[in-house]
Amino acid sequence: MRKTFASFAFAAGMLATAAAAQSVGIATSNPGSLFHSIGTAVAKAANDAGVAATIQPATAPNQYLPLVNAGEIEFGVVNLQEFHYALAGKAWFKGSVNPNLRIVALLMPLREAIFVRADSDIRSIADLKGKPMVDGYTAQKTILPQLDAHYGTVGLTRADMVPVNVQSVVAGVNAFMSGDVVGFIFAHGAGKVREAHAAVGGLRALPIKDTPQARASIKKHWPTGYLMTIKPGPGVPGVEKEGKFIAFPQLIFTHAGVSDEVVYKMTKLIYEGQKTMARVFPAFRGFRPERDMVRDTSPAQYHPGAIRFLKEVGLWKK
Repeated sequence: MRKTFASFAFAAGMLATAAAAQSVGIATSNPGSLFHSIGTAVAKAANDAGVAATIQPATAPNQYLPLVNAGEIEFGVVNLQEFHYALAGKAWFKGSVNPNLRIVALLMPLREAIFVRADSDIRSIADLKGKPMVDGYTAQKTILPQLDAHYGTVGLTRADMVPVNVQSVVAGVNAFMSGDVVGFIFAHGAGKVREAHAAVGGLRALPIKDTPQARASIKKHWPTGYLMTIKPGPGVPGVEKEGKFIAFPQLIFTHAGVSDEVVYKMTKLIYEGQKTMARVFPAFRGFRPERDMVRDTSPAQYHPGAIRFLKEVGLWKK
């Protein structure tokens, strides 16, 4: 199965070949994505703590969640909604139940938006109607329902746009920078967003009005999502003024068969490594271990090694 993972063009050097017993892989999305940035930061904290960690990027979590479930790689980065789908074999995981997935720790929430050029006349999601927009996401199934959630906040659907099919969120940004679409969906603070911001002379993130219709659309299409207020700042290019955007939990996960000791160490270094991770990826400045690491994730379960550490520091409450 290692060869299968490499066939998706994953990074060279699968797992460190050093004799160290604590050598692990962390599966992420492609470079430029939020999950890749998160995984890189966690890997840095892990290596500083004596756990040899290697990033193994793929196009999307729907590729690597089953591999972690099968025990082919030790850890991964994903959002809670897709984790739930993979665990139960629902949505794009239909017919493929992944019962061995376990949570290590929740992180700061993923905050996302639809971005357009700052010099365009598009100032709201409603203004996208009839315009060419990213669609398809053939290798990244998680994105279409997130687009549906955004469009539904103003009573629109994907059918109201002129679809331009792309493979992934990174490909969607490339299509935007090439002028093929007027906007793209991506996580706030990701490297690819900063690249687009510089390439086109500035972005505008389209805010969402907090209405019953908006909340209903988020609940329908992306159940773990909610509205979060974001203020302008250097870490969130495109946010022109304080506004609300869709957010949802993201996490580090593992396989049930990974040893309690390895997962304990990973949980501990995430808890203690906030400053290190923030130096690698500034979005970790918003990570508060005491607030973020433990939440109700049912029916998903935490790994026993994670629970052991979380109990030691007083975060685990039955």
